[in-house]
Formats: sequence, C-alpha cells, structure tokens
Amino acid sequence: MEKTIKQDDFLVNLFSLLDETFDNTHGIYLDNDTSLFRTLETVSAKEASIPVGGKCASLAAQVAHVNFYLEVLERYVVHHDTSRVDWGEIWRTVEKVTPEEWDALRNKLKETYHRIEKIFHSNEVWNEDSIGGSLAIAVHTAYHLGEIRQALCTLKK
Repeated sequence: MEKTIKQDDFLVNLFSLLDETFDNTHGIYLDNDTSLFRTLETVSAKEASIPVGGKCASLAAQVAHVNFYLEVLERYVVHHDTSRVDWGEIWRTVEKVTPEEWDALRNKLKETYHRIEKIFHSNEVWNEDSIGGSLAIAVHTAYHLGEIRQALCTLKK
C-alpha cells in the first residue's frame, strides 16, 4: 500500500519554513527577527566584505552563493536546464562590496527568492523533484544563514 500525505498539509508547512528561513520568523526554528532578510538588513557593506575566519569567504559571497543556488534551481525547474555550473566561482570572485553593490546583492536575492516562491505557489504537480528542490532551498539557505549569523557574532564582538 502506498502511503501519501495531503498536498495542502505539505504546502502549508513548506511555505511556513521558506517564509521563516527568508523573511518572517514564526518560531518554527528561528528566534524572532533572525531570518535571512532581517539578518542582512543589519549588515553593512564593510561587514559584508570581511572574510570570515581568515580562510572563509565574505558574507557578501555567502549571499551571492545563496542567490546563485536559487537561480540554478530556477533554471532547472523552469527550463529543465541541467548544464554544468561552476559552484566555486562565487567563492573565488566575490569579496569586498561597496554599499551600492551590497544593496544590489541583497535586492537581487529578494527578487530571486520571490520568483521562486511564485513558481512554487503556482506548481500544481508536486513530485520527487519539486519536493526535494523546495526542501533543499530551505535547508541550504538555513545552513548559510547559520554561517552568516555565526560570523556576525564574531565580527560584532
């Protein structure tokens, strides 16, 4: 016998997790005002340009990487694009940012996320790929949010 879950139950939980990760905390797993967008609002371009721990990428690179990840998944979902991507390029190239570049990077991430969110809201067929991809976005972004928040604890001491 095949076990199934109600699609509406899954989607309510998925969208709550995504919203908490990116924008509005609901107390699922984050403290108030610690979502990605809320956290990034507190970061200056100068702070975003500092390499974390001496050997790690800057916070700007973390944000660029999250955006890149979303864009790669978007190309896969919308265009079935499975072409190879250079996952290391951002880590090698994104370092210091000006205040204007930092604002642009944060705005680009918001725009990309909102496009992905619309894709998921309009998706009528939830299968292994769409379920896995949507959960991967939440988990991957939460990982980088943790790295960003940990780095901020170090930077703001």
